[in-house]
Amino acid sequence: MLLSDHASSVELCPLRYQFATVRGDSYDDNWLVIGGKVTTSEGSWSFADPSLLTHEARQVSAWLRAVAAGTVAVTGPDAEGYLSPDTWFVEPVLAVSLADRADSGVVIRVHLSLEAAPPWQQGDGGADIYQYFVEVRMDAATLLDAADQWDLAMDSFPAR
Repeated sequence: MLLSDHASSVELCPLRYQFATVRGDSYDDNWLVIGGKVTTSEGSWSFADPSLLTHEARQVSAWLRAVAAGTVAVTGPDAEGYLSPDTWFVEPVLAVSLADRADSGVVIRVHLSLEAAPPWQQGDGGADIYQYFVEVRMDAATLLDAADQWDLAMDSFPAR
């Protein structure tokens, strides 16, 4: 799934289950390694980390579709300036939030923490979880296409 505009891009793809063989633990059996390639004006990097459970991964396309439908509210920082994502997961590696909505489209934030953070942000002990993000401006049709791409990729990873 590619989320991009003229300034930035975030490409995310489920790569494999963390554990190739089923262990009989519904939690461990469903961890997915997510690969990412990120490009911003600050630099480019990639990552691969077990960061989503199969049921969490399915929430990604549902969130994109909800944003396209206009049912997700714009979120901003709290009184202390901290940003909380709309949708986050067990592992605080990836999250998403809606930064802005206009007639021309939306601006989504892809929050990247810990193993998904850019190399120059890593090693801070996780103190700034969700505070590094990439903003991408997209229209509804592009969001729906990204959701379709994600669903297609997820077809190879049913819950085990």
